[in-house]
Amino acid sequence: MDIPDFNALLAAARQQAEPQHLLMVFTKAVLHDDHQPQEAERFARGEGGILLPIMCLDRAAGELVDFASLQAESARMGEPWRIMFVACLDGKAGQPPAAADIEAALKRMIQTIQTGGDVSRYLAFDTRGEPVRFH
Repeated sequence: MDIPDFNALLAAARQQAEPQHLLMVFTKAVLHDDHQPQEAERFARGEGGILLPIMCLDRAAGELVDFASLQAESARMGEPWRIMFVACLDGKAGQPPAAADIEAALKRMIQTIQTGGDVSRYLAFDTRGEPVRFH
């Protein structure tokens, strides 16, 4: 499925047979402590660095209006972010996912991001709601 932006993901989640819960981890880019001068130059141009989780949020697909409202909510919650990672967790038999399942999935997402693990299983969006691809 092609997801051109966050609002398209939201629309797709609402159309699924089982209730969808969106798990979102917001990150900021930082330089690691032992960075090289070239890395600092790239970072100053908005490139490179490491992604550090700064907050997370979970919402049922029906609770989210659109990307603009999510962005406004995240701005009220904490510091500015650069990349948002998203995963969908589906319910079963018409029921939403259990709170324990949501919490465990969010913890796995955060750990994967913190350790530099494989984030390809998540969708990533920038502050405009546009998809981000990692090479």
